[in-house]
Amino acid sequence: MSIFEQQAAKIRNQPGFIAALDQSGGSTPKALKLYGVAESSYSGEAQMMDLVHAMRSRIVTSPAFAGNRVAGAILFEATMDREFQGLPAAEFLWTKKQVVPFLKIDKGLADESNGVQLMKPMPTLDALLVKAKSKGIFGTKERSVIKQANAEGIRAVVTQQFEVARQVLGHGLTPIVEPEVDIHCPEKAAAEKLLKAEILMQLDKLPADKQVMLKLTLPDVDNFYQELVQHPRVLKVVALSGGYSRDDANARLSRQKGMIASFSRALTEGLTAQQSDAQFNASLDQAIEGIYQASKT
Repeated sequence: MSIFEQQAAKIRNQPGFIAALDQSGGSTPKALKLYGVAESSYSGEAQMMDLVHAMRSRIVTSPAFAGNRVAGAILFEATMDREFQGLPAAEFLWTKKQVVPFLKIDKGLADESNGVQLMKPMPTLDALLVKAKSKGIFGTKERSVIKQANAEGIRAVVTQQFEVARQVLGHGLTPIVEPEVDIHCPEKAAAEKLLKAEILMQLDKLPADKQVMLKLTLPDVDNFYQELVQHPRVLKVVALSGGYSRDDANARLSRQKGMIASFSRALTEGLTAQQSDAQFNASLDQAIEGIYQASKT
């Protein structure tokens, strides 16, 4: 069995969740602030990225972070280009932790139109995918946001997501399609209904031998995404925490059969730079265990 097949089998079959460690330049100051690092304590992008890499390194090298509970991890491009404990990031995750590496590939969100935010253009995507494949990355993640139950906008989001997904599949990587429904969307359940119909239509157009992953906001109606969980073109459906607290996100997730977590802020909630290693590892262990248990249902 190839490494890719081993990794696909792990994502498909193993109880666990995906750690989203992919805060980009825009969201990094907020992530660092929550981690107890004030903006006044660093200057410039390079210093900021060094600090967030130190935070990510502390997480992935912790004894609490391992493949028995963490199935995968999503990296930011700058993290993929760096090392953990002297090994390239993706290689470290797989060979030392048995955690499947993914890469965030989108370049951020365009301005809102028709109640949604599409992804910005990615003119250098093919080159990035070639690099990702060479570094041992298994899959990608690309995010759009739905803010209103607008049929035209939601169709545009899903169409764009699957165009990118086909490009990713063409490079032998597994795309995580992420059309996030904002948890503050005034008609969230209606938006989710439109979204599911569009996704099902796109899935049915994929070749029979191809699979994507889906990263979706925890739905208002429990088990609303069962048809997607069971769809032959879907490797796994993962849930984003979307601004819910970890306890709330875990409670909602535990009611969704077959969905696992892909949490970012909800994973790092309660972790600070000021904690001793023992405190940090204990806090991370508690967070991982809670998310793992909620993902097992």
